[in-house]
Amino acid sequence: MERYAEVLNYAIPFFLLLLLIEGLAAWLMGRKVIRSMDTLSSLSSGLTNAIKDVLGLTFVIVSYGWMVDRIAIIHIEADWMVYLLAFIGIDFAGYWNHRLAHKVNYFWNHHIIHHSSEEFNLACALRQSISNFFTIFAFLMIPTALLGIPAEVIAVLAPLHLFAQYWYHTRLIGKMGFLEKIIVTPSHHRVHHAINDIYLDKNLSQVFIIWDKLFGTFQEELEDVPPVYGVKRPSRSWNPVVINFYHLWQLIKDAWHTSSLTAKLKIWFMPTGWRPDDVRERYPLPSIQDVFAYKKYNPKSSKWLHIWSWIQFLFTFALMMYLFNNFAAIGFPNVLIYGLFLIFCIFSYCTLMDRSHHAWWVALIKAVLASFLIFYQGDWFLLDTVINGGSLIVAIYFVLDFVISAGFVRYEFLAARFPRFTPLPYHK
Repeated sequence: MERYAEVLNYAIPFFLLLLLIEGLAAWLMGRKVIRSMDTLSSLSSGLTNAIKDVLGLTFVIVSYGWMVDRIAIIHIEADWMVYLLAFIGIDFAGYWNHRLAHKVNYFWNHHIIHHSSEEFNLACALRQSISNFFTIFAFLMIPTALLGIPAEVIAVLAPLHLFAQYWYHTRLIGKMGFLEKIIVTPSHHRVHHAINDIYLDKNLSQVFIIWDKLFGTFQEELEDVPPVYGVKRPSRSWNPVVINFYHLWQLIKDAWHTSSLTAKLKIWFMPTGWRPDDVRERYPLPSIQDVFAYKKYNPKSSKWLHIWSWIQFLFTFALMMYLFNNFAAIGFPNVLIYGLFLIFCIFSYCTLMDRSHHAWWVALIKAVLASFLIFYQGDWFLLDTVINGGSLIVAIYFVLDFVISAGFVRYEFLAARFPRFTPLPYHK
């Protein structure tokens, strides 16, 4: 976990730099591919995923190392061959893991966050899951395990394979000639993120597009069918915590409401979107039918709410980087407490971004928890040893956050209900 936190110290600035380059390029090209709140939601999702991964909050049913020790038939000696086969093996397993996520109700909950953005840009690549409580990925690595490829090699290549999937989340790069036949390109992945019927559940490959062509899931991007992005049953929220779990919550409710015992069990393993007949009739769910008539989620917010939301993100980001750079010193279980608190912080300010009337008391709970942690420990997780008066700065911020959040709820969100409140000017 500590080593992964060190890796993120280098990866995160690189990702943010590419985001800035994409934004600048879009501006120079006169194209709008970024919306403030959508981008902030994507970045916030990236924070939740980074925190979860660093804390190691995913239960591994079977580890790859355990499997290699027991089923390896041969052991390849040549270094270059080991790394080449390992990368191909990871990509092959990634294709099938991705395909399961799109085809099975329960596993879709692990992946829905990544498709939840109604834009397509580098920021949406950072929408990664915190709802995958366990992983079966090692089972899909049986081919490499049979070849005896060491777990250490997989551990080195797996993050690189993941990071290699970042660059093609963009609308600014067109088709790339002969590379379209070899690797996943932005054009291929625009198809994958689209909800047009012809594009749905296509182009599931992660690095090499060959898997889609071999297994019948390839679809070229068509000039006369512009992709429309998102999911068929949108969450209508900026909150990554809500987005991560709303499909799971729907499955739980459907399993509870159906009168069929068989349906209560099979709903989890049926194709994505399947619902029991009796539940579908009694509790219909809205779904996007005409993708070109659909209006994107975009609640009107004042420019001050946009500014304050970005300030909250930056402060939370700073607190996260402090955690990553002081992981060993803070120690367990304090790193777990710290990480979970940060996820709650993200939930809090995204509740405000959604213009929820509950945002004020969520911010109040956050301020009370922060104050308790400082009082109980004597400082903010050793921050005073790094910055003189650091704990006081943290305490003042969270109290100020509550006051400002309550102000937005009273003077902006309630303005539509009660004319005596003067609304703030809206900003798109």
